[in-house]
Amino acid sequence: MPTITIDGKQIEVEKGTTVIQAAERLGINLPRYCYHPGLSIVGQCRICLVEIEKMPKLQVACYTPVTDGMVVHTESPKAVRGRKDVLELLLVNHPLDCPVCDQAGECYLQDYYMKIGQYDSKMVEDKIKKHKALDIGPHVMLDSERCILCTRCVRFCNEVSKSYELGIFNRGDHAELLPYPGRRLDNHYSVNTVDICPVGALTEKDFRFEARVWYLQQTESVCPGCNTGCNISIHANTVRDHHAEGRRVVRLKPRYNADVNKWWMCDFGRYSYKPVDDPSRITAPMLKQGNNWVETTWEVALEAVSDKIKKVLPIKKSAQIGIWVSPQMTNEDLFVLRHFAAKLGIDALATTIDPKEKPFSDNYLIREDKNPNSRGAAALGYDLDMQASRDLYRLAFDRMLSVLIVFHHDLALGFDPEHLPTALNNVPTTIFIGPNRNATSEFAHILLPAAAWAEKDGTFTNYAGRVQRIRAAVEPLGDARPEWMILKRLGKELGVSVPYLEADDVFAAISQSVPAFAGLNYEIVGSNGAMMKS
Repeated sequence: MPTITIDGKQIEVEKGTTVIQAAERLGINLPRYCYHPGLSIVGQCRICLVEIEKMPKLQVACYTPVTDGMVVHTESPKAVRGRKDVLELLLVNHPLDCPVCDQAGECYLQDYYMKIGQYDSKMVEDKIKKHKALDIGPHVMLDSERCILCTRCVRFCNEVSKSYELGIFNRGDHAELLPYPGRRLDNHYSVNTVDICPVGALTEKDFRFEARVWYLQQTESVCPGCNTGCNISIHANTVRDHHAEGRRVVRLKPRYNADVNKWWMCDFGRYSYKPVDDPSRITAPMLKQGNNWVETTWEVALEAVSDKIKKVLPIKKSAQIGIWVSPQMTNEDLFVLRHFAAKLGIDALATTIDPKEKPFSDNYLIREDKNPNSRGAAALGYDLDMQASRDLYRLAFDRMLSVLIVFHHDLALGFDPEHLPTALNNVPTTIFIGPNRNATSEFAHILLPAAAWAEKDGTFTNYAGRVQRIRAAVEPLGDARPEWMILKRLGKELGVSVPYLEADDVFAAISQSVPAFAGLNYEIVGSNGAMMKS
């Protein structure tokens, strides 16, 4: 393998490694616009110029493969001067709209200008004018004047999404990024082009003019949109409106994980934060009085729930109490629920519902199962067979249930909406536990507010068996609580001990008692997850 020396540091790398890749391994971060590790290399922005001994001209670090004995200088006066001249050329026609640009604060042009620029412009003529604020897709706006023609977005559409919507048109200083005639940037991964745009040319409609990035607080988590479990960062900002106050989620960004999603995420998952602050959120325990819902305290609501359960428990008839479990719940929630049901002798449990319409999936990141924790539910002993759901539905329809507890599910998505109201109305007491109202919650008698996925700590297990952490990025809305904490308080009313104080206490118990999770803890799971035992 060739050995290369960069800024006096020596490293041995594989054949075919480029100078910029070798520099990164040494902790040297060279400027770049067009280079992205997940895309092909084109070497056209020229900002990564370096000086290589025995070569008369500056070389592009992203495109130059290393050779044995190569000596590179990244901070020599010649290299710095070359990058400074390239930056000045890129800024010749760039608009001076940083104060209103969403990319301000995470813009490579700003960063490099402050590091190697800070010169007075030599240009006195007018800048070339190009298209501004073009609506090029359902989620993306384009400002061609800001584009520096790095072609990251073009290569993404050609190589990753394989949807081929974007291209570079015209020549010279009139060259600009545009969709092909009659096309729009409308693929299931379109907002990744915004993520990788190094300037403010591509902006996300949903986030446009919403917040300055330096006010955002980032939290590592996992996308709940399907059981791929893409790694993400939750970006939260302080908001004050009629529905929420404090730090709330304003956008999701993909987080690199080589074993799961690399640098990308789909647009469906990107907007999975919307329900967190949706007006449908349940923010307080509620009791139904006639046709009206009345807010109450946790004490009153849990006493009402426990009274209903206590009346049924002594009756020696099967299936007096049924529970519809949800794979939207964390491993911690599901473990405590399993313990809770076993202690009370409840065995009428169902986990999944079969949607009437087959959900969209592809052969990349989007999976048909839209639950983030189906694999974890199976490992914890829950039956994912649809027959269990059909059996529980039949018990409700046939008036065999006295109490039905539904976690999260909108049963209307899986059962005939014509007969579902009859089945739910045939149950004397239905308790709905979840973050958001839905068609099923309207048939309940008691609502208990559960914390949304972005408001709690825990773990999901993806389709491949990788256990991954979710972390609380924002405080739960209103009186919402994680499901396992709700069960802990309800267990106290029913004489069921749930001796855990924090989510990591629950996970420690899981690793000790469930073979698939043996040897795992939050530290081992870490930022990139850890595999269950097969």
